[in-house]
Amino acid sequence: MSLTAEKSLKNPYLSQKAEILEIFQETEIEYTFRLESDFELNFGQFLEVSIPGYGEAPISVSNFTDQWLELTIRKVGKLTDRIHDLEEGDYLYLRGPYGNGFDFENYQDKNLIIAAGGTGLAPVRSLIEYAGNNLDQLSDFEVLAGFKDAGSLLFERDIKRWRQKFDVLLTVDKTCDIWGECVGLITEHIAELHLENIANTEVIVVGPPPMMKYSIIEFQKLGVPDDQIWVSYERKMHCGLGKCGHCKIEDNYVCIDGPVYNYAEVKEIRD
Repeated sequence: MSLTAEKSLKNPYLSQKAEILEIFQETEIEYTFRLESDFELNFGQFLEVSIPGYGEAPISVSNFTDQWLELTIRKVGKLTDRIHDLEEGDYLYLRGPYGNGFDFENYQDKNLIIAAGGTGLAPVRSLIEYAGNNLDQLSDFEVLAGFKDAGSLLFERDIKRWRQKFDVLLTVDKTCDIWGECVGLITEHIAELHLENIANTEVIVVGPPPMMKYSIIEFQKLGVPDDQIWVSYERKMHCGLGKCGHCKIEDNYVCIDGPVYNYAEVKEIRD
């Protein structure tokens, strides 16, 4: 049997075992797990992560190479509680990848702006890494990252490194001392942007639904057309295969048709 035929016969519900190589604490309830991996991944895709007897959940891939991948996981329930008890050398079970991801070709030679709120920074982290290492492929690059407070800051080690290469605006919703940074909702700082070439600008917005809604409105006020805005809808995904229907919004299955969409194509969708 050919390799192509063998792959086509693979049971899509079967997971593969992956060893935990390193664990990084991000916040009190969020940890990043680096696992061995030979998955072929694109920015913004997700995997189904499981432990036998505890369940399965879709988790965005927050970074990857051809040898490992990273999953940033919040401790919020039975499965994730168990995952947070694991140590280096233990195993998780993975299947996927799923979703269509961000196609970097859409942003080449463009002024790319990424606005991420809270855990929304995780699914664009790998794209930010790639863009930061390939700035010659972009006209300009800027990241806006908003968090509820200093205690919810993700990827502090990365943000400090990114700032040595490109502009990163960091803001928190509440008054606090976080590197002497901006205070206020991320939408307040979008309004302060001065975009010199709207026609050559592409925007990515990822985060909680209210943050995404009002961030998009602010970019529209600046003149950014809907078809130059990209979003990631990750709510309610479950099986990853379009079978359970949990993520169905009108005629869209987010786990298959998304989670990454051009906003012009989905702006009329009502969740």
